[in-house]
Amino acid sequence: MPVIHLEFRDLENLTGIPAEKIIERIPMIGADIERIGDDFADVEFFPNRPDMYSVEGVARAMKGFFGIEKGAPKYSVSPSEIELRVDPSVKSVRPLIVSAVIRDVRMSDELIESLMHLQEHLHWGLGRNRRKVSIGIHDLSKVKPPFTYTTVDEEFSFVPLDFDEEMSIREILERHPKGRAFSFILEGFDRFPVILDRDGNVLSFPPIINGELTRVTEKTKELFIDVTGTEKTVSTALNIIVTALAERGFRVQSVRIFDGGEIITTPDLAERSMEVSLSEIRELIGVPLNPEECIEALLRMRYDAEISGEKIKVKIPAYRADIMHPWDIIEDVAIGYGYDRIPSIFPEIPSISSEHEVERMNNRVRELMIGLGFTEVMTFTLTSERIHFDMMRRKGSALKIANPASEEQRIFRSSILPMLLEALSMNRHYPMPHRIFEVGDVIVNERRRNHVAGVSMHANADFSEIKAVVQSFLREMGYKAEIFETEDPAFIEGRVAELRGDVSGVFGEIHPEVLLNFDLDHPVSAFEIELPY
Repeated sequence: MPVIHLEFRDLENLTGIPAEKIIERIPMIGADIERIGDDFADVEFFPNRPDMYSVEGVARAMKGFFGIEKGAPKYSVSPSEIELRVDPSVKSVRPLIVSAVIRDVRMSDELIESLMHLQEHLHWGLGRNRRKVSIGIHDLSKVKPPFTYTTVDEEFSFVPLDFDEEMSIREILERHPKGRAFSFILEGFDRFPVILDRDGNVLSFPPIINGELTRVTEKTKELFIDVTGTEKTVSTALNIIVTALAERGFRVQSVRIFDGGEIITTPDLAERSMEVSLSEIRELIGVPLNPEECIEALLRMRYDAEISGEKIKVKIPAYRADIMHPWDIIEDVAIGYGYDRIPSIFPEIPSISSEHEVERMNNRVRELMIGLGFTEVMTFTLTSERIHFDMMRRKGSALKIANPASEEQRIFRSSILPMLLEALSMNRHYPMPHRIFEVGDVIVNERRRNHVAGVSMHANADFSEIKAVVQSFLREMGYKAEIFETEDPAFIEGRVAELRGDVSGVFGEIHPEVLLNFDLDHPVSAFEIELPY
């Protein structure tokens, strides 16, 4: 989880509150204090609050919590007259871009470092390691608008950040530290995205590296921010950055983006609306709050709110990407009211808890898999049909999400294997061998099932290796099952088998086409077993 470095002097300047008071109360808004120094604190926030990935975001929240500024912050966005044109060639590579201009900037080394940390936290928290979202921050005075978002071939060259000589796109991907770290995102493409000014100067080669020309320094007075990606999350990332900078009194200006026949203006800081039932608030929190207490709690949490009959109409700030359901708002009502004010009530019917039988079995499975040399991972239960079926060469159906947050979260997984292969893909640059497993829920035919799956990737991964793992697993768990020849498009024909007996499952060598789909260049053997539930 992201750890935010808070300099006490900066925090006090932004809030007007003594730092010791903030540090004393900050756990009440969902933070864990990792370390406290003489003039700083390192604080950890949950990944679902990307608006708190910066000192500015923390200051904004604490001003509300202490009652200094209540209600949703009001940010002014004025037009900048700067335009950006999107070339159709980017649509197959990295199709989305949003941008903004920041004026009246007062930079310092500390602020530059803080801004870089926010950028990287968002790359991790929202951007899936830059795959979905990547951010560029530039000194606007060094370039001339209008800008163009287009693609170039691998021989195109410019001076990348932290270098003093021109390098081609190919050389950057092979030699530059950022190129080596993130080249996997652009594997398989022969055209590469760049942002150019009117004279052809390079601002950015997303999602890899900015140009040295637009490096931000203490002398920078105006910023151009670009956010590119493959999901609409790009707008969320931009909103978080510009509102954080606005907290310092910097001016936010919009950019007109010409994308085909469409003209959009970003950033869009319009608030969203949601209604919450008063009875549901009382039921979930367990306290008979009156409407005024609910409104006061929401104002402290930086919402605008008003009573409407038996409901509360809530205005959600543009930077709150985590609010997807009324219960998210009810959680903030509890925080704003104060967890320390919610009484602890002893249950009228006392009971002695014990570990659930399924969880007890899963813990045995975990211990066994670790003993067999595998490392446990925890992947997302929501995924896409592309990853779950197309990339696995499988056909089928899965439980669909009615209102998915993104294209990557459209279905509930019916198998763990695709998620493990995606995890291998993201970590394939690390030394071999890779042996990982996961035990957890899937949904098959609208019923919840309990699965364990494991994958082994290295030069000699084969059917015999994974068969030995499966047989050891069955023996140690006390399951009896017979092995039969089978067919599964995700596996190599003739090197795949199924289990029938106390448990059912499949194991074998992953098909080369599947490996190619996940950008894996080593053999992979794998298994997946349905456990008793």
